[in-house]
Amino acid sequence: MNIIDLFAGCGGLSLGFEMAGFNIPLAVEKDEWASETYKYNHKNTTVLTEDITKIKDQKKLLDNMEIDGIIGGPPCQGFSLSGNRDPKDPRNSLFMEFVRFVKAYNPRFFVMENVSGILSMKTKNGELVKDLIIDEYDKAGYNLTIKILNAAEYGVPQSRIRVFFIGIRKDLKFDEEKLFPKITHPEGKQITIDQAIMDLPQINAGESYDGKEYPSEATNSYQKWARKNNEIIQNHTAMRHTKRLIERFEQIKFGESVADVAKEYQQRQRGNAEKISGKVYSQNNMRPYPNKPSPTIPASFQSNFIHPYLNRNYTAREGARLQSFPDSYFFCGKRTTMSWEKNLSQYQQIGNAVPPLLAKAIAENMKKYFDNI
Repeated sequence: MNIIDLFAGCGGLSLGFEMAGFNIPLAVEKDEWASETYKYNHKNTTVLTEDITKIKDQKKLLDNMEIDGIIGGPPCQGFSLSGNRDPKDPRNSLFMEFVRFVKAYNPRFFVMENVSGILSMKTKNGELVKDLIIDEYDKAGYNLTIKILNAAEYGVPQSRIRVFFIGIRKDLKFDEEKLFPKITHPEGKQITIDQAIMDLPQINAGESYDGKEYPSEATNSYQKWARKNNEIIQNHTAMRHTKRLIERFEQIKFGESVADVAKEYQQRQRGNAEKISGKVYSQNNMRPYPNKPSPTIPASFQSNFIHPYLNRNYTAREGARLQSFPDSYFFCGKRTTMSWEKNLSQYQQIGNAVPPLLAKAIAENMKKYFDNI
């Protein structure tokens, strides 16, 4: 089955669908570094590094190839495209570009991912955003079902709650009960941080293990899966930290963050090391419980978490493991960026992605669904 990935990022959603046997002839991603990562890891896909609003004749992109599905995560909130329109109205956002492609290719299905908060969002007029989304797809000729999924329940070592919109073309059988995968990892059987990353080299702040072989054997099935067909570790360089920051990290226990450290270890004012800054962010540098799945890995995870046992932030590879990217998946671009740099860093690419194993569960279920109808 041929699918197109829109707003493809570094390719997490695509990777899951490829694992399930789908073919992806085309992906569209505006960011240069995320697009570079996608191209590096998906050699058989044509990747357009382009602003989707500037693609005018999208039907010509694939020489009339039949497309079975369109997947992607259009940013639906706060992305007004022009003028004084309501930025919370999805009809004024990049969501409509996704709809435009669906109308052009008329695929059998589509899968659209977003943050779960979109379900309670309202426009300035008090209309529910999800109702407007349902209405747009109804007009485009699709029945739509919506469900919130937790990645941890599908083999991802991370509690990540996201909403998925699945649409089926109206001339095909629509059975809402069978469109989403059954839970494979209920509570108590979920992959923990320990199981996911503790076979990776235990490097300290400022150290790197890039380009070297694994120093030890995998100890569980998740680690074996992550290492499959891979010999050299990449993207495993730890951030440099000052002595003062490492001392602060040493004070943080499981489940605690910088907000919990004693006064003498708190952040100092810039330019005056004698004075405490007073700025404390409880979500910064939290040390997660290693015997549980990770909390959600966001785009800013390089500062959100510290390693369960080491006094440093996660490496990009550790974050990728927690997102369920295999070790063979290489991330391009800079590791981190400054606020004025426009491209997505490796950390941002990883944190923005749909976890591949969650995508794979959805994709396998979609295949099964169409096999049965």
